[in-house]
Amino acid sequence: MAAISDRRRINAPSGGTSAPVFAKTVKESGYLQSLRPSRTRGPNELRKTFLQTGIVPSASGSAYLEVPTSSSSSSSSQSTLIPPTSSLKITASIQGPKPLPRSAPFSPTLVLTTTVKFAPFATRHRRGYIRDSAERDLGVHLETALRGVIIGERWPKSGVEVVITILEGDEDAWWGDSSAEDGSGSGWGMLNVLAGCITVASAAIMDAGIDCVDMVAGGVAAMTKDGGQKLLDPCPAEHQDIVAACAVGYLASRDEITEIWLKGDVGADPDDLIENATHAAIGSVSVLKEVLLENLEARIKQSSEGSKRKHEDVEMTG
Repeated sequence: MAAISDRRRINAPSGGTSAPVFAKTVKESGYLQSLRPSRTRGPNELRKTFLQTGIVPSASGSAYLEVPTSSSSSSSSQSTLIPPTSSLKITASIQGPKPLPRSAPFSPTLVLTTTVKFAPFATRHRRGYIRDSAERDLGVHLETALRGVIIGERWPKSGVEVVITILEGDEDAWWGDSSAEDGSGSGWGMLNVLAGCITVASAAIMDAGIDCVDMVAGGVAAMTKDGGQKLLDPCPAEHQDIVAACAVGYLASRDEITEIWLKGDVGADPDDLIENATHAAIGSVSVLKEVLLENLEARIKQSSEGSKRKHEDVEMTG
């Protein structure tokens, strides 16, 4: 007698499946370590950043940020199906400003709400659909960074919601290390994710036309074990000896820090590490300025074309 199958759902395969195991990884002990990526950038050199606004037409403002892998990492991935490092891909959308519901208490300033969520496929270890403590912690840090930027007095009795979706997050360590097997998602990679969230949220707020005192950008700096070398924009998969890291939300024109997150053994003098993180944020500010100019040029061109069409449609009658 044939087995009863569920016609309303996609049935799983009858037999179990397993991931491929490469013979070189099993036989050669040093082959796995040869796949480890290494940093080819200078200590003060940042990774390339792609930023674009206006990706969600239904939202008041939106932006997309991507920090791809380095060239050395992509070349070393040709001998295996597993990429040595992950890239950072984040989207942000702005809902509002809009009036608060009648049941909400009176607020003389704009009510800011931030939501940060990892996609289930954002990391090597699949994440759940309900927000965990790490995502709620990122939302609190992001809200602190944006609250000191937005001029909330211009929108009384109103609210704005910043929704961040992390499509691919930066890893806490290289996948071949034993420390990367827990998949907790609360290591060094979270600092890069926070810096990316701050930068992409700032671009989305600019696209929404919300008044701000300045553009806030995120930056990360790390300190290594040997000699305490400072690294800007570190990739955790490329370093084994990171002992401390710092992520900041920085206002370049006002020289102010709206958010700071220190992690690890910073030592007695953390000012040097914080200063390096602000230098990394200045690099993100240059990207934000270019995107802002492109956005303004596109809007001016669109408005001029619309006014030109209106003049052409007008017919003079005697």
